[in-house]
Amino acid sequence: MAATVTNGVCFGFLAMCLSLPQAFAAGVQNQTESESPEAQHLANWVIDSGDNGKMPFVIVDKKNARVLVFDVRGRLRGSAPALLGLTRGDNIVPGIGKQKLSTIRPDERITPSGRFVAGLGHILSGQEVLWVDYDAGIAIHRVVTSNAKEHRAQRLASPTELDHRISYGCINVPAKFYENVVSPAFRKTNGVVYVLPETRSGAIAFFAQYGH
Repeated sequence: MAATVTNGVCFGFLAMCLSLPQAFAAGVQNQTESESPEAQHLANWVIDSGDNGKMPFVIVDKKNARVLVFDVRGRLRGSAPALLGLTRGDNIVPGIGKQKLSTIRPDERITPSGRFVAGLGHILSGQEVLWVDYDAGIAIHRVVTSNAKEHRAQRLASPTELDHRISYGCINVPAKFYENVVSPAFRKTNGVVYVLPETRSGAIAFFAQYGH
């Protein structure tokens, strides 16, 4: 099922997902010791290089299952735990956004790594999400808790990395964090989402290849 937009409302892969039984050392302000050195290094590089293009930006640290949100000046607005794709990996499966959920294998449930220009949008139910890769149906959104068997709220609070791997690829964050940090940061502008790689090394070289 391909994702389409009508009057600002999205239909498709993410809509199906959500309808299921539903700064740092030099350069970045408001440093927090809870974030990984790799995330801190990337944040500093973004500010020093101007790679964010004077837009707010997000770092998704998959290895540590955390999301960090920064304003245009590199000030850390907040960070929170996240739920990610079930399977570790950095490359999205081609055409995944057109597949029905029932046809997606466990090994295809990946949160892709990369640099994405992101913007707010809405799915069929009217719920707001931050689109990361629209064609692939990947977004940052409030944690889906309608399926009690998945224990997503409990997984968010777990210190165990594997407990945070459950989604079809989308990035689930606490509802209050989305409403108070993510949404306000992107309300009047697009921004950049950096999803750190987890199966390869050299994050800075990885993002520098995008040429921004």
